[in-house]
Amino acid sequence: MSMNAERRLDSDLAGSVLLPDDPGYDDARAVWNATIDRRPALIVRCASDNDVVRAIGFAREHSLPLSIRGGGHHIAGNAVCDDGLVIDLSGQKDVEVDPEARRVRVAPGATLADVDRATQVHGLAVPVGINSTTGIAGLTLGGGFGWLSRKHGLTVDSLVAADVITADGRALTATVTENADLFWALRGGGGNFGVVTRFTFALHPVGPNVLSGLVIYPLDRGREILARYRELMTTMPEDANVWVVLRKAPPLPFLPESVHGRPVVVLAMIYTGDPGEGESILAPFREIGEPLGEHVGVQPFTDWQSAFDPLLTPGARNYWKSHNLTKLADGLFETALSYAENLPSPQCEIFLAALGDGVTRVAPEATAYAHRDARFVINVHGRWETTAEDERCIGWARAFFDAAAPYASAGAYINFMTDDETDRVKSAFGSNHARLAWIKRKYDPDNVFRINQNIAPAKPELEGITN
Repeated sequence: MSMNAERRLDSDLAGSVLLPDDPGYDDARAVWNATIDRRPALIVRCASDNDVVRAIGFAREHSLPLSIRGGGHHIAGNAVCDDGLVIDLSGQKDVEVDPEARRVRVAPGATLADVDRATQVHGLAVPVGINSTTGIAGLTLGGGFGWLSRKHGLTVDSLVAADVITADGRALTATVTENADLFWALRGGGGNFGVVTRFTFALHPVGPNVLSGLVIYPLDRGREILARYRELMTTMPEDANVWVVLRKAPPLPFLPESVHGRPVVVLAMIYTGDPGEGESILAPFREIGEPLGEHVGVQPFTDWQSAFDPLLTPGARNYWKSHNLTKLADGLFETALSYAENLPSPQCEIFLAALGDGVTRVAPEATAYAHRDARFVINVHGRWETTAEDERCIGWARAFFDAAAPYASAGAYINFMTDDETDRVKSAFGSNHARLAWIKRKYDPDNVFRINQNIAPAKPELEGITN
């Protein structure tokens, strides 16, 4: 690949090309997880669909690895690649809301904050994740869940259309009636099938104010709290959601200074219906004995969506491992509490997310996201600051993952998978993997889009046997 070729590419674009010697290159290759340190040959900052087509063609012409950057937030760092081409969509953040139709069109570089700000003006929302700096593209393509999922399902369950550039440069629209197989695959199949340049979502009435907040208990009362949590969640209405976080208490203003740094059980809760009704519904979670502190009240949904951002800022070193769960076993609680008593860094945590009927009432074969029986996801989040801590923190996360495995159900959530979990990819897609492989063969037979939780194209010699 010559410098002249890169210059020709740059001159053809509405956007621009960044090379390793250019100002801003190091900032452009940095992603949320600081354990990822990759050096692309060039970064193409796309400003139009045609830029994406040109970038894909250039990568193929020069046999370059190709990665796609939206928010750059994925734990595995799939947004960047070594010695390849990055299609950087992070500058495309437009969000267009049609409140009458309850639809929103979202550009691929938008973050959850961008989406929430635009939709909440109208008291509407997409069920997305819980960290507002996350990119909408990666979250959606992997499935996507958050506070609203118990009622409204996964992010992909609200996706109604996607504009896609395929590996051969075609611009397609995917819906339930147009390129339906591609639309099916995009809803949980990751970035395997093309570059999505616009997402269209259905919107749901939420907010703009909700009852939400935190109740914090000492870790030494964890068995009682977790058992009561399990009991209460069986009867919670879908407007309510409560997650559990086991960690050392951060210096929150409503906590006494003597509690800061102490191992705690955090109950993070939200009620999206009438706040007065929510007070009585969430009250049992606030009455499991005497909390160390609490901060629950009515606040803008956008504030709650960004409440955890200070604990998830970019630049730290991160390593995750997660399990799907169909039930909450006593043994899982014992395991989680024992590892929470030995956190290797003040920023490490174990969190338990509730998914509920909004996710499970969709059939496993309805979308590429297959594990509809999972009612909870448990994620061990190793997070620390220096390379000297790598071995200790990664070892702790892996050990917890192994110890919790007997209590897990099948599969994995691809948005929580690190780049060393290639052995879990097939199980992550579960019963839908074979169909995804055939769709991959149709839209990307050369596996151009392979820097992801990769689905290899089905082999032609198997046609008629497994298709």
